[in-house]
Amino acid sequence: MAADRENLWLAALSRHSSIRRALIVDGNVNDVCYCPETQDYRLVVETLMRALQQKGFENVILWDRFSGMQNVSAQMRQAMEREAALAGADGEPGEAYEAGDGATAPEPSAAPGPQNPDDFFGLVYHHLLHQGSRRYAFVIDYSHYLFGNANALSEQERQWLLILSKAVRNAPMPMDAENLSRPGNLMVLVCNKIGGIPPSFYQENPMVQEIVAPMPGRLERESFVKRTLDLWMLRKPLRPGEADFNDFVDSLEGFRLRDLQQLIKLSRQVGEPLTPERLINLFRYGEKTSPWEDLSRAKLEGITPALQKWVKGQDEAIAKVRGVLIRAYTGLSGLQHSGKQKMPKGVLFFVGPTGVGKTELAKALARFLFGDEESCFRFDMSEYNHEHSDQRLIGAPPGYVGYEEGGQLTNAIKSRPYCVLLFDEIEKAHPRILDKFLQILEDGRLTDGKGETVSFSESIIIFTSNIGAAEVPPNEDPEAVKRLFLEKVRQHFVQKLGRPELLNRIGNNIVPFNFITSQDFLAKIARAKLTPLKERLREKYRIQDLVFEDEDKALAALVAHVDRAQGGRGLSNEIVTRVMDSLAEFLFEEEEDPSHYAGRTLRARQVGNSARFTFSLE
Repeated sequence: MAADRENLWLAALSRHSSIRRALIVDGNVNDVCYCPETQDYRLVVETLMRALQQKGFENVILWDRFSGMQNVSAQMRQAMEREAALAGADGEPGEAYEAGDGATAPEPSAAPGPQNPDDFFGLVYHHLLHQGSRRYAFVIDYSHYLFGNANALSEQERQWLLILSKAVRNAPMPMDAENLSRPGNLMVLVCNKIGGIPPSFYQENPMVQEIVAPMPGRLERESFVKRTLDLWMLRKPLRPGEADFNDFVDSLEGFRLRDLQQLIKLSRQVGEPLTPERLINLFRYGEKTSPWEDLSRAKLEGITPALQKWVKGQDEAIAKVRGVLIRAYTGLSGLQHSGKQKMPKGVLFFVGPTGVGKTELAKALARFLFGDEESCFRFDMSEYNHEHSDQRLIGAPPGYVGYEEGGQLTNAIKSRPYCVLLFDEIEKAHPRILDKFLQILEDGRLTDGKGETVSFSESIIIFTSNIGAAEVPPNEDPEAVKRLFLEKVRQHFVQKLGRPELLNRIGNNIVPFNFITSQDFLAKIARAKLTPLKERLREKYRIQDLVFEDEDKALAALVAHVDRAQGGRGLSNEIVTRVMDSLAEFLFEEEEDPSHYAGRTLRARQVGNSARFTFSLE
């Protein structure tokens, strides 16, 4: 039965509770889980207490620093305290009163018991050392709030640790037949992470066992959905065994069962039944629809001219990008089924010389898919070439500088899950960071320094690189350039880094960029780069337009001075030097009355056939 395979950690709890003296239950302890006894979903700590009662612990007592002792009557508490006091005087244990159902809440009139850890730990110490006819299990909830930094414990914290450690070490282990068949008195520490408990308590200690309550697996998620079928309010009813049902269960990976309870509630509050994908998008990101659902056939048909408008002379690279999106859209990589797909929507590796449009194509793709360039997050990997620079990306661990700020990459994906992630000059990153990329490409998610899991399933990841640019001649045949760049990339990952697995994850999505040597393409790039200059003049000075007497001749003169190996970046440098510097000088001289620029045309005159220009107002 499925129920027998759920909550396997409870089986470990049952097994170890009868032979150990202390258990540390950590992990997904703030969630709910299926309780076999009540056949419904209860808090993990409550299910744990019921399991201990079923194991033979007549008195299961819950304690935390705020509420004190719970699940025990005032009469029982007084008897325990009296028994401990008597044992402290003569060393003989007393006999306990009946505590009743070990998993029911205390009576409203019951006193909460000692909230002070000194008093409560004294009771725990007594009952672990003195075993009567009834079995006690002390469940210490929120135990990670008891201790501070394990390397800087206060005197009081050391005292508590001593009491608990001594109780566990000195607890008797009777070897007679009657006691061997029954559990001994037990202490259970419940915490989010075992790091909240000083390691000296449990390391190299055979009397202590860690038990991890894991995140719900597929079986747990499927069972939950089946048991709550009537509660979901979706556009189409869920039917176990159908493909839609299985896809929905798959899309819930990473969700806690409490998340699913909240998801049910959300499905009934949105006002209209949604598809499972839209419900999950609304829950995760606050949006009913995603840009991927808006990606239509008509829009994709226009991707080539849209990208060519922003990137000149790289038609083969644009065709490769188009192919990745078309393949995904048609369902072969699950792009349009965003709920089912967990890996990134697409992975591309742009390689080629500097200034040929690699970064610009990534930004253009962000504009095309998500509507604006702000959806492209660029990371200059030359800034991440130190051993611990991965902490800048995913966040520093607890106790280290920068922990509170989080990681630059994980913060970016949290703020905009629908985005293009651009990792510029990836070959300059420290090899340790490549392990993080491998995890992203493999699993589609990453755990940041705060322990939060971040999903990359709604993003496109683009790496750029100049690998081989210094060794490939600009005047080579375009097909030969393509082959050479591909070979240089393979050599870098396989021979230099020894990381062929990274190359395998990228697959055939390596996109070589050619040198831009064509006069026509360079002229088109120059014309495009003058557009922002004209817009700036219009915004600041209200100049109607910037006009060249013979624009084609002027652009040809600029292009003639460009180093072809530098591509568009070299062209930008020439425009700054030969156009913008002269224009800035002209505007500076006319600055006395900027208002006279308004509505006028700025004319640029070329000096002969040179790349020098003079300016005048008309």
